[in-house]
Amino acid sequence: MEQRISEYISRRLGEVDGVVISDYAKGTVTGEVLDGLREGLVPVVVDPKEPHFGLYRRVRCVTPNRAEAERASGVRIRGGGDLERAGEVLLRRWEADMVLITRGEEGMSLFEGNGRVTHIPTVAREVYDVSGAGDTVVATFALALSAGAEPREAAYLANVAAGIVVGKLGTATASPEEVLSWW
Repeated sequence: MEQRISEYISRRLGEVDGVVISDYAKGTVTGEVLDGLREGLVPVVVDPKEPHFGLYRRVRCVTPNRAEAERASGVRIRGGGDLERAGEVLLRRWEADMVLITRGEEGMSLFEGNGRVTHIPTVAREVYDVSGAGDTVVATFALALSAGAEPREAAYLANVAAGIVVGKLGTATASPEEVLSWW
């Protein structure tokens, strides 16, 4: 199965502007699959899972939540300095261009390889259901990057989309109109 997935990716990689990996630790995301993606010239953005923390090296961006960032970095995040340290550790460990740590009601923080750190406060007014918030972040961030947005713009859009989604019951989506109304 791994070889079939890798071959499919190799055939299709030239047809896409970006790749989103939502790793659910089901065995599909493997070293060989990621190696094939790294050969392409499109941004690869990964929503990680713990068993695979070692696989995500040299992708464009990894989007862990706070708990995943703590486990992957070995840094317990209690204050701003801890968050900065965790972001720096993850950038080095994953050799990623960026790490976008989602922090629930505290928003998200974008760590870029050039040393820039951007903290974005949440825009969620009311939280009804957090199901799908991480998927919304990784998808929106990757879409914005693939469309040419700067990383901070992409993170802001992802934050807005996640804020909209958590304000709805059940697994939900954010329409382009809803996202743009915040811009």
